[in-house]
Amino acid sequence: MCRNIRPLHNFEPPATDDEIRAAAVQFVRKISGFSAPSRANEVAFARAVDEVAGASRRLLAGLTTAAPPRDREVEAARARERSRLRFARGG
Repeated sequence: MCRNIRPLHNFEPPATDDEIRAAAVQFVRKISGFSAPSRANEVAFARAVDEVAGASRRLLAGLTTAAPPRDREVEAARARERSRLRFARGG
């Protein structure tokens, strides 16, 4: 999975439209191979981002869990620690 796409389910507060759209853009960039589409592909790229974002919103709205909501700051700190450990080994 693309490292820039983050889990968005079960956070308090819930994922924002901006977060969902950013994940959709990253997904479309990854599968298309374009970081930015050419003019010829702009419409198809934008349509794909809209469709992926919509599907993601529907998915997040339909998911249920008995787990307590995750804290964004705690998850970010965990991610920073994983990154620190990963890059400390590779250095």
